[in-house]
Amino acid sequence: MQTPIPFYLKEILDQAKPNTDGEVADYIPVLAKADPERLGLALCTTTGHVYSVGDDEVEFSIQSISKPFVYALALQELGVEAVKKVVGMEPSGEAFNELSLGEEDHRPVNPMINAGAMTTTQLINGVDSGVEERVERIRSFLSKLAGRELQIDQEVLDSEMEGADRNLSLAHMLRSYGIIEDEAHDAVLTYTQQCAINVTVKDLAIMAATLANGGTNPVTEEKLLDADVCQLTMAVMSSAGMYDGAGRWMANVGIPAKSGVAGGLLGMLPGQLGIASFSPRLNEEGNSVRGVEMFRRLSQDMGLHLMSTEERYGIQPIRNVIHEGADSYFYIQGRINFNAAETILHELFDYDLKDQNVIVDISRVNAVNRMGRRMLKEGLRRLREAGHEIAIVDPDNVMPNLEMRDGTMVPVREQEGALDPDEELRDEAATLTALAEESAAEESSTN
Repeated sequence: MQTPIPFYLKEILDQAKPNTDGEVADYIPVLAKADPERLGLALCTTTGHVYSVGDDEVEFSIQSISKPFVYALALQELGVEAVKKVVGMEPSGEAFNELSLGEEDHRPVNPMINAGAMTTTQLINGVDSGVEERVERIRSFLSKLAGRELQIDQEVLDSEMEGADRNLSLAHMLRSYGIIEDEAHDAVLTYTQQCAINVTVKDLAIMAATLANGGTNPVTEEKLLDADVCQLTMAVMSSAGMYDGAGRWMANVGIPAKSGVAGGLLGMLPGQLGIASFSPRLNEEGNSVRGVEMFRRLSQDMGLHLMSTEERYGIQPIRNVIHEGADSYFYIQGRINFNAAETILHELFDYDLKDQNVIVDISRVNAVNRMGRRMLKEGLRRLREAGHEIAIVDPDNVMPNLEMRDGTMVPVREQEGALDPDEELRDEAATLTALAEESAAEESSTN
């Protein structure tokens, strides 16, 4: 049985589809030919579950979305202090390709603008590395983040190099101040190949989830980055990842994010998930119009905003599973948000329930947010449609709205009918106590 999450993502995608604002990136000839109607959305949890809808298998060039990952690689290889010597961490408030450096030290102000990204790229594999070796190190690393082999799009590369005058100007400026050592053409060629690597929204969601997961790819389980590297990378993304629209992004969406001019957009919530979208039409800041719209809706629905006052982090949501006759009791605990509900539904649907009745006991749940409630009810409805009797145990009424989307109500079962998941442990403890008391009494009578 399929969880309701892809259907929810499809709702988000369908709501954004009618929006035809913005234009494709026409300053790059090959991107000017992109199909503006392409639309995809993907989500990957830190537990390694991937969900995607729409044009989720369509490849497009990663472009500037490569910047935070290459920055993370530089931090991993060289350490924070070495990277800070040549590129700062402050938001610029300027366009991504602005010809500007810091006034005093001539460093690029952050690694998310082109000047900073080229500087960061030149650190990879050592300053003496050749172009081919450096590019291969980056391509290999991005492939590990995505969990599959990624390739460079030669057509995109050739098209971008034909119009690379502005980036060449940036490279000459960086070289004149001793920020980079390579010839300007080599620096631009390396950076452009990095941007021409093809990805899908599923790749980007997994890559984002790897940062959110402290550097371990949640799908392949390969450790790629240190947790402190991920933390710093996401911090810089939160202030500079959306260029001169970063302030509005953090106010309205509130998660670390990065966009690319091919129409890709990714973001992540630390400890929970990575999200990615694809839609080629861009706004004035160079960010995907429909991507921004979808992210805003996801953040509102799922409570993803970093400044949200909701408690997000908790213990394992499924406390115990007990079978009694035809009934299977799932004991839930803690706070039920998107991440907890996704875990619950994944285990419910993965469980071999046969013809069992499904009773979800939320006696130990202290709160259920809007998205958690919606997902839990939809999961129960789908179980009922699959032929299971369903019910919920909620003595404290923490989930008062039990109406499912078809207008029917989740049946409520009284707590007396449920088993106590701690009963076996308490019985064992009581038995041990009785034996100890009996032994003490025998010893006393003997004495």
